Amino acid sequence: MSQFTEPRERRNPDRAKSREVNYTFPMHSPLNPELVVFLGNPGKQYSQTRHNTGRMLLSFLPDTDSLIWREKFNGRIADYSTTISRCRFLLPETFMNRSGLSVSAAVNFYKINLNNLLVVHDDLELPFGAYSWREGGGLAGHNGLKSLKDSLGGTGFLRLRLGIGRPVRGTVQSWVLGRFTPEEEGILPLVLSHAAESFTGIISGRESFQKYAEPVMVYSP
Repeated sequence: MSQFTEPRERRNPDRAKSREVNYTFPMHSPLNPELVVFLGNPGKQYSQTRHNTGRMLLSFLPDTDSLIWREKFNGRIADYSTTISRCRFLLPETFMNRSGLSVSAAVNFYKINLNNLLVVHDDLELPFGAYSWREGGGLAGHNGLKSLKDSLGGTGFLRLRLGIGRPVRGTVQSWVLGRFTPEEEGILPLVLSHAAESFTGIISGRESFQKYAEPVMVYSP
């Protein structure tokens, strides 16, 4: 399986050109989050772990190779645009259980309402191979989401949940900080590609948010 690489800060002022799309199907109201947060732990030693699945999704979104990242808000932030919408991407550089420090700093600076915040994260309650979209909901023991709730004062933000399943044996901590099995690593790009398509479809208005409210099983053993 190819390695998921962390984006680097770029100083090149050239911006990626947006792709033109000819829509031949009914349009929905675009979901326009002002800030999209990709949760995970910083550092190469964590880049391939289950807890970093949210950050892995970034590599599968279109036109992200040329994003210009800036160090700010205890993380890295970049402007992202499509033919229809514009938003900001945030990669917290705190550890997972302190993600709220980074996210709340950006939310407060840009004066963003919680319903205009989208958080992409791994989820124990969904089996590997599944993903879903949700607004609000429980935290399922996720330390990153707990930190966001504590710092933001609520959980009313949008969420793209990427399933990692629960461990059959061992602790949850060792599970989320461990790598996927070789079989899972071979399938993971397919899952993330499918989730990325839902992301671009919903952001652009080609698909509805409600379509993905129920878990989508991309792979089932």
